[in-house]
Parts: sequence; C-alpha cells; structure tokens
Amino acid sequence: MEILGNNSKPSLDTRTPRLSVIVPVRDGADFLAESLPALRASDLPPELWELVVVDDASTDRSAEVAGRYADAVVRLTHPQGPALARNRGAERARGDILVFIDADVCIHRDALRRFNEIFTREPDVAAAFGAYDTAPRAPGLVSQYRNLLHHRVHAESPGDAETFWAGCGAIRREVFAEAGEFDETMRQLEDIELGYRARALGHRIVLRPEIQGTHLKRWTIGSMITTDLFGRGVTWMCLHLEQRRGGRPGTLNLRPAEKLYTLLTGLAAAAIGIAAVRREPAWLLASAACLLVVLVGNVPLLRWFGRERGLWFALGVVPLRLLYYALNAIATPIGWLQHILAPRKRRLRNP
Repeated sequence: MEILGNNSKPSLDTRTPRLSVIVPVRDGADFLAESLPALRASDLPPELWELVVVDDASTDRSAEVAGRYADAVVRLTHPQGPALARNRGAERARGDILVFIDADVCIHRDALRRFNEIFTREPDVAAAFGAYDTAPRAPGLVSQYRNLLHHRVHAESPGDAETFWAGCGAIRREVFAEAGEFDETMRQLEDIELGYRARALGHRIVLRPEIQGTHLKRWTIGSMITTDLFGRGVTWMCLHLEQRRGGRPGTLNLRPAEKLYTLLTGLAAAAIGIAAVRREPAWLLASAACLLVVLVGNVPLLRWFGRERGLWFALGVVPLRLLYYALNAIATPIGWLQHILAPRKRRLRNP
C-alpha cells in the first residue's frame, strides 16, 4: 500500500478535520474528474474536512486525477474490493466523522454541511445516509429507471433506518470501529451488513433523503441482471436470513409488499411453465391474475415515473419491474441454499 499526500492542500499535520471524506475507486478516472470537483465545491468550510481517495489498484489514471483534488491518495497494490478500500481509507482518515462517497456520485454542495449539522445537533445519531437526486447523468431507459428507483425508495423512507448506505453516508468513527468496520470478505452490500451490525449494538441510523448526489453510473440490461441476481439478490437473501435469526427486520427493498410481489411473479412464471407442459389455459389465467396484482401494486410507482419522465417512460418501466421481481424470485432459493449449505463466515481483522 502506498500513501501519497497532496502538497497543494493545507498540510494534514496542521489541522484536525471534523469530517473525513473517503472515496474508493477502481478504474474510475472519468467519474473522479466530475465527482471530486463536486466535493471540492462543497459549501462546508475546507478547514472542517479532508478528502482521502483510495485507489483500488486501478489500471487507468484514477490516482493521477485523485491527486489533483485529494488531501491524500491511498494506492493499493492489487484489487481488494470496495469494503477493504474503504477500511484502508478510514485508517488514513483523521476526522471524527467518516463520510463515504462513491466515486461515481457527484454530491450536492450542501451535502457535507448537512452531514456536519446532523452529527453536531443530534448526538444520538451514530450514522446517516442520503439518496440519489432525480437527475441521473446516464441516458437511456435502464439507467434512468435504476437511478430514479433508488431515489424513490430512499425518498419514501426518511427517518430511522435499519441499514446503512456507503454511496453517500456518514458514520461516527467510534461506532465504525465498534461495529467492526466493513466486512472485507464481501464485494456487495457490505454497507448494508455494517448497518445491521451497528443497529444490533443499539446505535441509531437515520436516512435523510434531502442529502443528495447525482449518480453517474450507466446501466445496461446485462449489468442489471447480473447485479440483481448475484450481486444483490442472493447476497441480500443470505443477509436477510441471518438477520431474521438475529431478530432484525428488513427495510427498504425488503418491505412485505416487495416480498409479496416477488412471490407472485415467481408463481406467475411457474404457472406459465405448467400451462406450456399441460396445455391447460387455466394456468395462463392464473399467471395473468398474479401479474395483475403485481402491476396494480406498482401503480403509485409507475405514476411517479410518469410525472418525472412521461407516460412512455412509465410504460417502458413495466417490463423492467417484472424482470426485477423475477430475478428476486430466482435469487431467493439460491440465497436460501447458500445460507444453509455454505453460511457466510465473516473474516475478523486482527487488532
């Protein structure tokens, strides 16, 4: 691991920042060229925060771009994943509040100030996180849908939360340490899992959707399927089973209605298969009835999409929603089997 200082910024030895902003990156030079200037444009006085970028062995110009804006650049010698990268950034950080921002998120000018105000005015808050805004950068139906959906889910759930989000989230250093930092064995949902552990210790986490950033990521059907099935679906199912054992309920994407729609979509697919084998139209009617319930349940969301992007966009979202539930239905038994046959073993770091 190599640590580079940025001599163009005030020396880190002469000040103790209140916030340490940690940005992990892997081959994201183009993203950093937008997201780091957005951070430096923050309306929080610069003496109150520092910027630490962790380069996860990028093969592009990420470290070079980071060096133009960061107070320190931590360079890993080989790819380790975002969880370990964030932990290495936390080790280098000096602030009392650790703010984690994804490399492909351009936070709004007031985001850091809002984080600072929360932890100053609300001493009982251990961690806080925000949301994407409604202006995702990447064009196209899939990219707009995915990023707008994330905003909608967070905007509907302000207040106390059971999880954490490291795309635009902050946590007190002592709580981060007490909870055991990010699980470095995980490549997805390590922030959700950290939130579960922090809550299990009795700490308060809040979702404040007014703290926002613009997401730059481009989605495709392929990346959506891979992420929803293996990156999140299976992993989240395993975490959910662990939390049920530990007594913690699911939130956000694991609401009871979402579970019901996933079940109904799986039943609809099964009914179509039975109809094809037995050539009995009644099974097609049963499938249609299941899907109708799913679509009716999604009407409020589709109306919101219509207001944001128009009628045709909302109609285009319909098959994407059904695909989302179908992937969840596939991921559920896979995650269940993985939980039973190969339960996750968290690797604890040495003190």
